[in-house]
Amino acid sequence: MEILAFGVQADEKPLLEKAFAGHHEVRCLDLFLTEDTAPIAAGHEAISTSVNADLNARVLRILAGGGTKLIAQRSTGFNNIDLGVAQRLGLTVARVSHYSPYSVAEFAWTLAMAVNRRIVRAAGRTRDFDFRLDGLMGRDLRGRTVGVLGTGRIGEAFTRIAHGFGMNLLGWDLHENPVCVGLGMKYVDKDRLLAESDVVSLHVPLTPATRHLLDAAALRSMKDDAILVNSSRGGLVDTEALVGELRAGRFTGVGLDVYEAEAGLFFLDKSLEVVEDDTLARLVTFPNVLVTSHQAYYTLEAVGQIVDTTLQNVLDYAAGRRSENVLVPTAVVQEGDD
Repeated sequence: MEILAFGVQADEKPLLEKAFAGHHEVRCLDLFLTEDTAPIAAGHEAISTSVNADLNARVLRILAGGGTKLIAQRSTGFNNIDLGVAQRLGLTVARVSHYSPYSVAEFAWTLAMAVNRRIVRAAGRTRDFDFRLDGLMGRDLRGRTVGVLGTGRIGEAFTRIAHGFGMNLLGWDLHENPVCVGLGMKYVDKDRLLAESDVVSLHVPLTPATRHLLDAAALRSMKDDAILVNSSRGGLVDTEALVGELRAGRFTGVGLDVYEAEAGLFFLDKSLEVVEDDTLARLVTFPNVLVTSHQAYYTLEAVGQIVDTTLQNVLDYAAGRRSENVLVPTAVVQEGDD
């Protein structure tokens, strides 16, 4: 069976080809799955997609009409897939239920430290042989308070690092994580967490209930000199409201590895084009904002685990087996917490 893999990054391709060798043939495309590219999958029983694929009802119907029966998504999140339509069309949909939580947790702290210590500005200056320290003063993290919204695998790994810094730990989640409690985390309501935290980091899934978890009111409730980090899903933050707060001179720093309108932008080279997204264009002009392109997961260890799990999902499908990674056919469930 030949698997058609959409949205494959250059570093990812050799890992996919090596993993599938001796099992099934895999053909890697750098194109992302959209309504325009879906017809390419005709004749392929199994396809693999990236997190930025657009698997809406129309795309799913094109895939099913072309003979596709398995969609193996190479990510934990699946808010980009219309699972109800997939189930009605008889498609099997599988994801990667978990991979290295350290990849994202470490990157979240990389963003926090970079905006706290003005690393991007400092690097730009020294490249021009400007070695002044004006405007580069950061703050010690030890003794300050970090608020962790979502304490699943990634949130726990993020908390362990914060504990190593010697920070006070506040958490918010539906269920308390005993490991985080053992590290000294105090679980509080969201309002208190936002009001008291010097650093706020998001590690929850994107669901209808969490969309714009940080809306205008929530952002206003944060400290004026807080640091905000989002390495989870862009839709957790109301970006228009965030821009408004930044224009008012609030926040020491904001580190974003995700953006709610990133589809069609992230993972692509737009450097020679006019980007028509005015909100993103405004966002990247703020000197205290650092935006990266959904790369928090992008380590050799994490991508290797994602590839291996994707292969196992294909093998399970071919053998008629069911695993925890299968989303459809089954009752529609909420997205995982990492």
